[in-house]
Amino acid sequence: MRGLVVKNTGSWYVIRTDSGELANCKIKGNLRLKGFRCTNPVAVGDVVSAEPRADGTAWITQIEPRRNYIIRRASNLSKEFQIIASNLDQAVLVMTLANPVTNTTFVDRFLATAMAYNVPAQLVINKVDLLNTPDDRELLDAVSHLYRTIGYPVVLTSTVTGHGMDELRLSLSGKTSLFSGNSGVGKSSLINQLVPGAALRVGDVSETHHTGMHTTTFSEMLDLPGGGCLIDTPGVKGFGTIDFEKSEVAHYFPEIFAASADCRFGNCTHTHEPGCAVLAAVDQHLISQSRYASYLSIIDDDPSDKYRKPF
Repeated sequence: MRGLVVKNTGSWYVIRTDSGELANCKIKGNLRLKGFRCTNPVAVGDVVSAEPRADGTAWITQIEPRRNYIIRRASNLSKEFQIIASNLDQAVLVMTLANPVTNTTFVDRFLATAMAYNVPAQLVINKVDLLNTPDDRELLDAVSHLYRTIGYPVVLTSTVTGHGMDELRLSLSGKTSLFSGNSGVGKSSLINQLVPGAALRVGDVSETHHTGMHTTTFSEMLDLPGGGCLIDTPGVKGFGTIDFEKSEVAHYFPEIFAASADCRFGNCTHTHEPGCAVLAAVDQHLISQSRYASYLSIIDDDPSDKYRKPF
């Protein structure tokens, strides 16, 4: 039988067959060997073939070619990677500027990875109801302006006031969207409003560390009332890139890539070379310091880099 993977619990996969039924599946051994660098050879969003078993479960035997996918480094110093989701129309990164604060390096690594794997991306800045002081509003305006100028759609939301929820629904309608972000940014609260009946558990943010506590423990595809679906994933604290060629990293930062056309040398690394148009643009504040720092963090990636460790 053929079906779409709609849930991954770590030990079991749930597929929705072409006839609309749900089946619990495991991976056949030879398929796992083929993905030896990957912690999860099968991901939510995959279209697969499976062999039914007498007990009503099935073995996943084949994965159809993926249109695209998003991956991140699996753990610690490992050379393995994790496929977060596949066959996506867009990747939606939920971030917050308060309770907790999302690190811009995390944001930029996620966006660069999405671009590298041909997944359009958009940002959702959630919990805007917490940004009440002039400094808070100035920060919100600056972050929104930065990413919109680069070319990323940005939606501002609050599940408390309902601000931006209609705009978010419209941006998701009819699309298969990955929903990702740090723990504590309010993904579950957003999904509970977007998908009636989802009833996802909502966690608190640590008062001591100002970080979120995991509430989603597996990946699952949820159907949207107006058409399309969301792929909900566990919150992460870091986003480790993998298999990025240093010479190609600038391609995944649109504003850096555009400026690099005027560099004196074709193989410019944008770190020290004379006649580097990127360095000049950073000095002139045409490229933000935070984005340039994120670019450097990837080309100088080291296994000990804290942003490379997804906890």
